[in-house]
Amino acid sequence: MARALADYDNLRKRSEAEKEVWTKFSAMGVLVKLLPVLDTMEAALKHLQDQGLYLAINDFKKVLADEGLTEISPKKGEPFDHELEEAIELVPGGKKNQIAETLLTGWRYVGGPVVRHAKVKVYGTVAKK
Repeated sequence: MARALADYDNLRKRSEAEKEVWTKFSAMGVLVKLLPVLDTMEAALKHLQDQGLYLAINDFKKVLADEGLTEISPKKGEPFDHELEEAIELVPGGKKNQIAETLLTGWRYVGGPVVRHAKVKVYGTVAKK
């Protein structure tokens, strides 16, 4: 009887843990679909400088943070990290393999996978043919 109760308790705990993981990662699909909306809002903010839009973007980012997402926003001069960033273009100047410019912010789950790599320009030399 004690063995059966222990087995049941282990099954219950394992089921709860699996449910928590499933819930966490099932939301990932919806969050990924919302990232382009945030990108559009940020692009609009560059042109409009609207305080209401600024507040909406901050609220949006807070929701993403509450769901476990963190920004990948490398700064100019930081070393290029292929695990977090995607090099879109090589540009002359600067130190080789350093970030020249961030074109699009990336996102990752805290302690988890990268949801979207940051799109960056990287200093380097282009081979001539």
